[in-house]
Amino acid sequence: MKFVIAPDSFKGGLTAKEAAHAMATGIRRVFPDADYALVPMADGGEGTVQSLVDATNGRLVTATVTGPLGDPVTAQYGLLGDGHTAVIEMAAASGIQFVDDQTHNPLVTTTYGTGELIRAALAQGVDKIILGIGGSATNDGGAGMAQAVGVHLRDAAGHELPFGGAALANLATIDLSERDPLLDDVELLIASDVTNPLVGDTGASAVFGPQKGATPAMVATLDAALAHYADVIHTQVGPDLAQAPGAGAAGGLGAGLMAFTHATMAHGIDIVVEYSGLRQQAADADFVFTGEGGIDFQTQYGKTPYGVAQVTKAVTPDAPVIVLAGNVGKDVDVLYRHDAIDAIFCTVAGANRWPARSRMGRMTWPRRQRTWRG
Repeated sequence: MKFVIAPDSFKGGLTAKEAAHAMATGIRRVFPDADYALVPMADGGEGTVQSLVDATNGRLVTATVTGPLGDPVTAQYGLLGDGHTAVIEMAAASGIQFVDDQTHNPLVTTTYGTGELIRAALAQGVDKIILGIGGSATNDGGAGMAQAVGVHLRDAAGHELPFGGAALANLATIDLSERDPLLDDVELLIASDVTNPLVGDTGASAVFGPQKGATPAMVATLDAALAHYADVIHTQVGPDLAQAPGAGAAGGLGAGLMAFTHATMAHGIDIVVEYSGLRQQAADADFVFTGEGGIDFQTQYGKTPYGVAQVTKAVTPDAPVIVLAGNVGKDVDVLYRHDAIDAIFCTVAGANRWPARSRMGRMTWPRRQRTWRG
């Protein structure tokens, strides 16, 4: 009998690798002689670097870079076990955790540190970079990232623009003459499920700006600045990014990556599936366990447990997929409608009401709390 154990991290508690070991420890109490394949997972957000490093026997690299407020911060990125792929979380350098209610200001926060991580990875000789772009504190259209990799963004007087999205209103010229040439030799995959455009009512400023401290007046200022930025990019560089799907991800970092690197968008869970070897491990599985800190109806939109379930059913349709979560939230019953997830258990008694049913063995369970005791 083979168990594949492929959870995401339990945020604030366990890394994906630690969660996988905890699940395996519990299951071994009942099936001590079974085969176990532990596959730490992520969906492109927080924990992606650690999961892929763990899954590929890679290593973490520490660097001091520029934080979103311009101060030095310590960040890590990963070099995978294949020796030629780097994985970066932009939040490690430019994330919301570096600001608070008193310091957050998307008019001035910058992605410069993310660009510094990209350049550090390039110096390692990699030919592929996976970049997760969730959890940003920024709304600068990736301008800081571009400046860090050698792109000059200048005002009408020829001065380099200061940090922040608001400064883009003064952008006059884009100079690519000192852009790092190593960018031309690397494949850059953007791990993001965000499809918002750069500007407009569903753009970076309007949708995500308020989460980063933007007032309505700031949103208007930032949206106008990003619209001007898009116009200058279109005129001087080529791509028309104002309404490009995904350009608004991470405060417009998606747009900056599309404009100044050879980047392509991909679903975060798909990237992790490829590099973790999950598909191969699940091909002969008898049971697959997955999970993360919380699960609800949103899990069906690219989150790890649903992605693991889809991959499993594609290669081994009869293998039950069992989800463990610290909290089982709203409308979780919808996850059973797609014939992928077979059962969901809450790991903590009393944290929530148990969903109405499971498809395990085509049984119907009563509407009561169930707790995994492993």
